[in-house]
Amino acid sequence: METELLLAPITALEIVGDHLVAGEGPNVTIYALEPDAIRSPRCFKQVLRNYNIHGIKEQQKLAPGAEEASTLAVFGGKSLAVIEFSFQNSTVKLAELFPSCELHDWIWDVQWLEGSTETPPNCVALALGHNSVALYDCAGQGILQEVHCQEKCILYSAHLVGSRWDSLVLVAGTVFNQLVIWCAADPADDTGRVQPRGRISGHHGVIFSICYLESKGILASASDDRSLRLWGVSSLRVLPDHIPCLLVCYGHQSRVWSVRLLNDYVISIGEDSACLMWSYHGEIVHSFKGHKGRGLRAVAVHEAQGCVFTGGADSGIRCWHFKELRTNGSSLLQLNFPSPQRKGSPRVVKLAGASHVLIVTDTGAVYSYDLTSKAWTLVLEDAAYQSYSLLEVSELAQGDVLCAMGNISGEVKLFLLHHPAQAKDLHPFKEKVHSLSWSSRPGQDLHTRSLFVSGSAGVLLWLEVFCCPPSAVTVVVKRCFLLPPCKHRWHTCTTFLPQGDLLLCGDRRGSLMLFACPTPLDSEQEKASGRGDFGDSVTVHDGPELDFPMKVEGPPTKGPVSLIFGLHGKTGVTSVACHHDFVYSTGRDGCYRQLQVVGQQLRVLRKQKPCKGLEWLEGLHFGSDGSTQVLGFHATHFVLWDASSNETLLSIPCGGGHRSWSYTRSLSAETFAYVKAGDVVVFQSRDMASGQQVLKESLHGRELTCVCHVGTLKTSGQVPVSVFATGSEDNMVNILAYKAQFHTLTQLTAIGDHISSVRALAAMERSSAIQQEAGSTSSVLFSAGGRAQIECYCVQLSPDHGSTSGVLCQLVHLASHRLDEQWDRMKNRHKLVKVDPETRYMSIAVLASPEDAELPGPLLFLAAACSDGSVRLFLLLEHAQKLWLVAESFHHQRCVLKVQGFTCQTADRGRRHYLASAATDGGIAFWDITATIDCATEAVKAEVREMKLLALGTPVFTIQAHSCGVNSLHVQERASGHFLVASGSDDGSIHICVIEVNAKSLVNQGTTGGAGICVLRKCSRLCAHAAHVTGVRLLHPDYLLSVSVDQRLTLWCLGEDSLSFVCSKFCHIADAAALECWESGQHGWHSVVCGQGLEVLWCQV
Repeated sequence: METELLLAPITALEIVGDHLVAGEGPNVTIYALEPDAIRSPRCFKQVLRNYNIHGIKEQQKLAPGAEEASTLAVFGGKSLAVIEFSFQNSTVKLAELFPSCELHDWIWDVQWLEGSTETPPNCVALALGHNSVALYDCAGQGILQEVHCQEKCILYSAHLVGSRWDSLVLVAGTVFNQLVIWCAADPADDTGRVQPRGRISGHHGVIFSICYLESKGILASASDDRSLRLWGVSSLRVLPDHIPCLLVCYGHQSRVWSVRLLNDYVISIGEDSACLMWSYHGEIVHSFKGHKGRGLRAVAVHEAQGCVFTGGADSGIRCWHFKELRTNGSSLLQLNFPSPQRKGSPRVVKLAGASHVLIVTDTGAVYSYDLTSKAWTLVLEDAAYQSYSLLEVSELAQGDVLCAMGNISGEVKLFLLHHPAQAKDLHPFKEKVHSLSWSSRPGQDLHTRSLFVSGSAGVLLWLEVFCCPPSAVTVVVKRCFLLPPCKHRWHTCTTFLPQGDLLLCGDRRGSLMLFACPTPLDSEQEKASGRGDFGDSVTVHDGPELDFPMKVEGPPTKGPVSLIFGLHGKTGVTSVACHHDFVYSTGRDGCYRQLQVVGQQLRVLRKQKPCKGLEWLEGLHFGSDGSTQVLGFHATHFVLWDASSNETLLSIPCGGGHRSWSYTRSLSAETFAYVKAGDVVVFQSRDMASGQQVLKESLHGRELTCVCHVGTLKTSGQVPVSVFATGSEDNMVNILAYKAQFHTLTQLTAIGDHISSVRALAAMERSSAIQQEAGSTSSVLFSAGGRAQIECYCVQLSPDHGSTSGVLCQLVHLASHRLDEQWDRMKNRHKLVKVDPETRYMSIAVLASPEDAELPGPLLFLAAACSDGSVRLFLLLEHAQKLWLVAESFHHQRCVLKVQGFTCQTADRGRRHYLASAATDGGIAFWDITATIDCATEAVKAEVREMKLLALGTPVFTIQAHSCGVNSLHVQERASGHFLVASGSDDGSIHICVIEVNAKSLVNQGTTGGAGICVLRKCSRLCAHAAHVTGVRLLHPDYLLSVSVDQRLTLWCLGEDSLSFVCSKFCHIADAAALECWESGQHGWHSVVCGQGLEVLWCQV
């Protein structure tokens, strides 16, 4: 067994020249920091054996800047290794200079020492875990001297200062919340211990990090009490009688892990995943946030380049540029509209490009503000728009701005911003205009825009507005559409599909719909074919003549060709957009959805929630680099969120999205304007660049709980790519592609539909013959977890020669289910008591029904092990997009931990379906669920809408395999009717049994029990592991792979009545939670272990 890939928390970072050295698990990785360098690892090497790296220290060169090899001391736990970092022919090489050795105590800090008569070359000072300092000879691999302090205690942190043994000072962070300062060369007392020179108290928690800046004489400490403190020590070798506390900084929301002192700033990282930059006055200059999860573990600073590098528990590395902070380029500007020369108060605000602000006042006046000249100008005034007014603008190619206004009387005013005197007035409705929106149709003239106007009774009028240079405006009535009946019956957003023959529309009720559009004609043809005029500016084209104002019963209208009612809930759709071959919509429900148009029908592919707290989405921006940015409101702040880098790019305290606001962006700037307190406020930012760069992508924000192999396909060059899914405590499911040939892992997509932790994953491949010929695969993926929630997706994988992963992943959401859905629909539920506890799904398994000529394909059933003591069986109804709860049983009467399904061929060549379930009492139950599956299949064929919940009955056989909970279970068929059952328990034992299934024919399935199961032989391996066995997998021909919380991955050989040890490997994943294996090549298996990270291994059997 050998490790091919390890993704673990980044626990050490160090700048060495123009390179960043990172410690991840026992491995060292080198990244180049040159501005034009590709941000990918240049070199990789395993340095420590069974310890994680916690620190890297470079030996100072005699001639700074000299192009020679760098010597690095790498330490972690009780282990220390010395490596050489060199350049050879423009390539980076890492070589082991002195092998890894293990000491008797934990190493907190390392300091390289200068050679002298007392200290030979290649010596380091080690700060050890019980407040001692050791002089270690790297070449001789031994401790020359060890000095202990009088303060007998364990340390939580330590910092060595000095380059000579006779002047070496240790600042130790003790368990008593103190900083103890002592010198290794001071004389010892009668007990052989050194008296401390000073103690510093003030923290209310243990101290995790210490840093000293000699040029300022300042000592910094970071603590469990969420603070960092600065102390005026001057020189550590000559301490003052009283050491003052210069500064106490509170800004982190959780524990502070590390602190660094720079010439102008103080840098701190914490468990809240934030990197804070402080001034020496105690002010937060900037907050860097982008990592997922619970904490940052490492930080390094390159002051010359103005960069901070952070490594997180999410296995990601990010670079933050603090020399290019967007403080000077961004500003909030109050436009001071209230004045005796200007009428009314602002009601509506719109941005016309990046330089003009348009407002409509409550007196019907339209004003323009030039952000360059900083002057207000009256555009026009119309008293008909004083009580209620709408305003929408659209920029034209020649630089002018086309404006549309609507009022409560059903009137619409059209005008060019630079030629308001030629405004055109229409009166399309008798009642108020509910909404206006501009859209540009593909193939349309550069001077033409489409205006959509919503009136009463759901009428949506499509006007095509043509601007003839220099100022004439011609309006063509294209069509009248009818929105679906609802309370709030008006549109909120529109866009044309790229082909131009379909209009996508979102309404205030949260619905999405498609309308068929006529083939566009050029302007001359439209004018020539007009059959009616309205004034000198309106022409009616194609379709029946329309009379303005329209009557209540309305003109002949066309309904939508496709409708998804209430997709975004009752709060409404806020934007629609087309990108590549997909359609995207956003809403005030805090989600955006990806859809596809197939044969003029809308099909929802998936729902995504960008980040926690962003409950009001307003739009999406798609970058040329593949990034997706989300516009929305987080409480009272307008937020621009980068979904790709997981960071907030912009946050403006505007007061909330209920007020009138407008946002626009260009290549050079982004502008946001809003109305507040009777005035207009404008935010402008001249720097659009993100404040971070991603050197290494993040995996998950919290511990991984499950992993599932989805499929394997071959890309160009017949390179196999394995795709698997991971679930985590951060409520996310990641789809990952692994290239074994290059040992690279790429995230294909992330799923964030769960409202609680993901506990279990299961997949079943169902590729068609056409897909297999094209080299593609299709699988159904189920995810389940907390709050009794199950989600189901179709994962379509195909080769993609242009991407890094070589795989194109298309995800389609099929169905979802929650046990408390009925509770959520109940009215006045705040007056009731919810008796049922929150149920968690602990494990799931997929079963397929036999093929039936009356059905398009096999039905998929999902078995679930539940924390409330039940085993439940669900049926996927893909055409109805729902999961149907078919049957359940509470036989176990305690938490069911694992479930596995298997089938057996009967005498008449039919198939019987069985289920194995294991609970916290160590028992394994076997169920015959054939009758239940057949009953559900018949109900589907009969198109029964509702069926009474069936009972699974009682198990046909039970076995007491363990004395406590079964954490892992695997069933595999060996011979006809013979099955091998392997299980692992909380007590560290592994149980193996061979069962025989005497499956009767399906004709006689009505007999009691349906089938007999008996145990042929069994064996147990007590204390197979030193902790919980969290994963077992049976491999062919006769091997078993197991993993445990003791961080051991063990291969066993199955004998007739015994389990023989073959080999074991230390696994670098702490709290191993799951194991997944799949066959890869002849007699070869790939294994994935997940927990606090992820490790991919290759096993040859």
